[in-house]
Amino acid sequence: MKLYKIAISLLFFTLSASANEIRTRTINSVHSAVPFLTIAPDSRAAAMGDVGVATSPDVNSLHWNPAKYAFIKADESVALSYSPWLRGLVNDMHLLYLTLYKRIDHLQVIAASLRYFNLGSIQFRDDQGSLLDVRSPNEFAIDAAYSRMFSDNFSAALAFRYVRSDISAGFTNMGGVRARAGNSFAADVAIYYHSDNLHLSDKSGDWALGMNISNIGTKMAYSNQQNRMFIPTNLRLGGSIGLNLDDHNKMTFALDLNKLLVPTPPMFDNEGNMIGMPSDVGVVRGIFQSFYDAPGGFKEELREISYAMGIEYLYREVFAIRTGYFTEHPTKGNRRYFTMGFGLNMNRLGIDFSYLVAARGRHNPLNNTLRLTFVLNFGVQA
Repeated sequence: MKLYKIAISLLFFTLSASANEIRTRTINSVHSAVPFLTIAPDSRAAAMGDVGVATSPDVNSLHWNPAKYAFIKADESVALSYSPWLRGLVNDMHLLYLTLYKRIDHLQVIAASLRYFNLGSIQFRDDQGSLLDVRSPNEFAIDAAYSRMFSDNFSAALAFRYVRSDISAGFTNMGGVRARAGNSFAADVAIYYHSDNLHLSDKSGDWALGMNISNIGTKMAYSNQQNRMFIPTNLRLGGSIGLNLDDHNKMTFALDLNKLLVPTPPMFDNEGNMIGMPSDVGVVRGIFQSFYDAPGGFKEELREISYAMGIEYLYREVFAIRTGYFTEHPTKGNRRYFTMGFGLNMNRLGIDFSYLVAARGRHNPLNNTLRLTFVLNFGVQA
């Protein structure tokens, strides 16, 4: 009888623990409109696991941390990036990213970019499945940024963004609902700290810290009957360490932490009681609420942080080999992938390439994602 009671107790304990594990691992990802704004647009950062808030500045810094521009060497530069997207699912979706900057003086830099996301051919059908039309929806964002150095080590930047998302491609008859393109205006606030005063053993180097709060902007809707959706306001924090192995070889190690500053959707128990907080709030409240509104409490808030880690080997500032890893919690998106790539800088022309390998199965739609970036540099800062 005593053994029977022990066995029953262990059974209930096991079932309770299993139920608790299932409950704590319930999928409850944070959603937003225009997620294309969060896709790594350039090959260098993509090859390093999507890190970029504190790496050395380059022409594509506007996406990662526009404050880095104040420390950039070339006086002006332009780059074009191309990436076929989700080729495991479709063969006509792609992302284009055009970016440029110009140095005003030794303290100030201005920059601009255009991000264009083509969603490929979409079939529009009625409730009976009859084909109505075939169109190509698209989304784009236009950015402008101003970066200024405030000391030998510190800089800050502001960026402004217009976003248009035409996922109906002008097709307005959507089941009786008058569809329209979504529009939003947003801003980024970024800071960057860089120091060349690093000494580890007999090696010298540099280190940097960065922060960028991006896409602080108005909500978006695609019809007069739809509740307006948050755009992906994001907090990116990170650091990097660069070690000079000798006069020609350098290794850089970087880490980025990301958290969407968008309310976590509430959950409901069997009796219909809300667990968490209402997510239909204003933009400013939503940003602050995103730090404490997860139904699972602080433990779930920590799960909403994604991690990006990258390494770059640089030879004579001419040839680079890069690799990285990106991960997020299974209940918050479960994206996990390894990245790799290389870069070649030939005087004024630069070419970067990246390749993504999903960590979860060869049928992952992100698997084999390619990116290619071409860079033109004009002049070097004195």
